[in-house]
Amino acid sequence: MRTQSAVLQSSVTMDKNKKRRTLLSDLRRDKYLYLLVLPGVLFFIIFKYVPMWGIIIAFQEYSPYMGVLKSEWVGIEHFVRFFSNPDFMLLFRNTMMISLLNLLFFFPLPIILSLLLNELNNEVFKRVIQSVVYLPHFLSWVIIAGISFLLMSHSSGIINLMMEAIGLRKYDFLTNADTFWGLLVLQNIWKETGWGTIIILAAITGVDTQLYEAAKIDGANRWRQTWHVTLPAIRSVILILLILRLGHIMDVGFEQVFLMSNGAVARVADVFETYVYRNGIQQGQFSYSTAVGLFKSVVGLILVVLANRLAKRIGEDGVY
Repeated sequence: MRTQSAVLQSSVTMDKNKKRRTLLSDLRRDKYLYLLVLPGVLFFIIFKYVPMWGIIIAFQEYSPYMGVLKSEWVGIEHFVRFFSNPDFMLLFRNTMMISLLNLLFFFPLPIILSLLLNELNNEVFKRVIQSVVYLPHFLSWVIIAGISFLLMSHSSGIINLMMEAIGLRKYDFLTNADTFWGLLVLQNIWKETGWGTIIILAAITGVDTQLYEAAKIDGANRWRQTWHVTLPAIRSVILILLILRLGHIMDVGFEQVFLMSNGAVARVADVFETYVYRNGIQQGQFSYSTAVGLFKSVVGLILVVLANRLAKRIGEDGVY
């Protein structure tokens, strides 16, 4: 028995040494590739993982004078306070509705636009269209909000002036709570749809052209080729983008909501990001606002894990 145990232990040690040698040889062989990856790795370590140390103040009564190590521990007190707050359901409703509307109306549009662009045969025209739809992405939300005010202001907005000129009544686009969510979705569509086509077009480019040739031989028209060849080929990419989107379902964009909100739409414009801003930045409740942010992150993580497992069950690769 001792001899057998020694043999097994020796075999395990040899396997470990072999793996170590393999790793070192890989590092030597691909050292320039690893150096190329190094800036990205350092970025995530410094700006993503190191700041996670600050999560512990969600369980403390943090004081800037005492610091993280000496602040008083209060456990889940801030979470209990947040969940029992009457504003919780309002914040949750507004955040989820804006995210679901974006998921329903905005998420499919880059896919549809990519499929349409892929059908253009004139490369020059195609590049021009791509450049035009990309441009809004590079505009800040401050500029987008300014354009929205110029277009839809009740007193001097271009749209309302045109409506008045043709005999129609002016409409309160910016101060109407019933249309506020739709306004946010339309802004997202105009600003980000073109940028969202980059990944989808790259995936379409990678589709094997022989599949299209085979479909043509079978008599498939352009619509049939898109439905039976293009969409199945990029299905895994679409699914990955959907899973990643679910991870941000509690994030609706602080800048956009903050710039577009006003007193008239406060009951539909108050979301988790604006709530954290008020309590954390304006009122200095750092521990409480950190607890709210941690809740958002945990919900996003759970949704990503569940969506990824569901993708694996239906035969897709998933994110990991």
